[in-house]
Amino acid sequence: MLSVLRISGFALIDELELDLGPGLTVITGETGAGKSIIVEALGLLRGGRASAEVIRAGRDEARVEAIIDLPPASAAELRARLEAEGREGPGDREPGLLVRRTVSRTGRGRIHLAGGLATAGDLTTTVAGLIDIASQHDQQSLTDAESQMAILDAFAENERLRADMAAAHRTLVETTAALASFNADARTRAEREDLLKFQLAELEAAALQPGEDEQLRVERERLKGAEKFFAAASRGEEVLYAQESAVVGMIAAVSRELLPLAALDPTLASAVERLAGAQATVEDVARDLGRYASHVRSDPARLAEVEERLFLLSRLCRKHGATLAEVIERREVIARELAEMGSFEEGLAERRDAQARADAAARAAAEALSKSRRRAASGLEKKIAETLRDLGLGSARLPILVEPRAAADAAGEVTIGASGADRVRFLFAPNPGEEARPLARIASGGELSRVMLAVKQALAKTDRVLTYIFDEVDSGVGGGTAETIGRKLKKIAAARQVIAITHLPQIAAFADAHIRVTKTSGQGRTRVAVEPVSGKERTREIARMLGGSTPSAEATAHADEMLRRASAS
Repeated sequence: MLSVLRISGFALIDELELDLGPGLTVITGETGAGKSIIVEALGLLRGGRASAEVIRAGRDEARVEAIIDLPPASAAELRARLEAEGREGPGDREPGLLVRRTVSRTGRGRIHLAGGLATAGDLTTTVAGLIDIASQHDQQSLTDAESQMAILDAFAENERLRADMAAAHRTLVETTAALASFNADARTRAEREDLLKFQLAELEAAALQPGEDEQLRVERERLKGAEKFFAAASRGEEVLYAQESAVVGMIAAVSRELLPLAALDPTLASAVERLAGAQATVEDVARDLGRYASHVRSDPARLAEVEERLFLLSRLCRKHGATLAEVIERREVIARELAEMGSFEEGLAERRDAQARADAAARAAAEALSKSRRRAASGLEKKIAETLRDLGLGSARLPILVEPRAAADAAGEVTIGASGADRVRFLFAPNPGEEARPLARIASGGELSRVMLAVKQALAKTDRVLTYIFDEVDSGVGGGTAETIGRKLKKIAAARQVIAITHLPQIAAFADAHIRVTKTSGQGRTRVAVEPVSGKERTREIARMLGGSTPSAEATAHADEMLRRASAS
């Protein structure tokens, strides 16, 4: 449930903190006192659009935050999902899920969810599924086709069937696209095949080898500078080994002179040993230089071959890839594509089979979903009718139609979408003998309020929402019907937290907790204050709702009677 709500700098509210409990909480106040501001603030926590216009004059930002206490199963599920997304979930010992949203005049708002930064989409995914707001505006969503389908699916507990349907539809779309792409125009495919054959022949004739471009560049430099390479290598061999005053001879002479002295002074032994190693190293280098010089030759013909080969490799890289490795990979890709083209009929048959299997699976999933919806529709009709009867609409009917979602295609088969093959429509006939028509066209505001309440009660056992918030859905009713609405809200509140903003005392009397909203003006400022009322203060508030700002003794007595009767029921 929603246990704590804090609002700061929002609309007419300076600072507000509400401690909320289970059961039915009502929020009352005079018209225009600002009761619906609380609902607007909660709308932000559910992922609603934020605007700097909600920031209170004189403040730089507005802030709304809440603590939502979760049952263990819901907390574990949410924790697993958030951790899978790389964010921290509510801890095992934490009091609840902390949600905070800040709206700044600079436009740089911030959202925190379970201790980490989040987006408005995260709030829609997480918080909107925990807190449901039913307002005069949301009554219009009751007439929306998608919302009507969602209501029926929630009642039928079709969550798994909906997931299966969405997955099957996704596979159908993918296989259909793959078939269409593969089954391209024959002429285009033939032209493509000719081009690929030409490219493959060119690449195979080149007989490309990995790394050969680098090897050829090194050889080219050696051939272009053959005289320099030969002279340097030959001179090096001569200086180190071949000439009379070669380095090797000088090292040997020093070693011979030090060797007998090292026998007398052991500290010279290390120097003698290192000189021997240096002599061996110099001799090895001299031999290597000699071998290198013996292989260096000026060869203009070979240089021309190397230049021509490098030019060919450069041209192929410009056509097929930035590097030789990419060109070689391109050769393999072309070969594979040509092989696939060569087996076009087999590939076409394979993709047709895959699309047919996906279509059959999607239609099976759609049929299972349709059967579940048709079975649930009559049950939902009965439950709503029972509640409408209690709410003073005893003759009203709300038929629920489950129909094909669109006209059949050329083959006579119904088209399928991610939500199945159905269109769900709520019809309404308020009076006997009248033809049932779409709910949006015929129901009044008061009738829609009662239908919405009936729907919420019908979903009470299957809906996973923890908190229902009703914002003046009692509009257009009064008297005995209002008392019945109060009883219904009380009944719904036995299974989950209910917060109702109401102007009817008959409903307020059934509350487990009562909160009063007042608006005051002074020093050029308007402020909204919120306070819980109980005992005599609550009686006075009920009396005010009955008889105006200065209720009579009769109104006070009537308020006392209403509270006693509601408490005893």
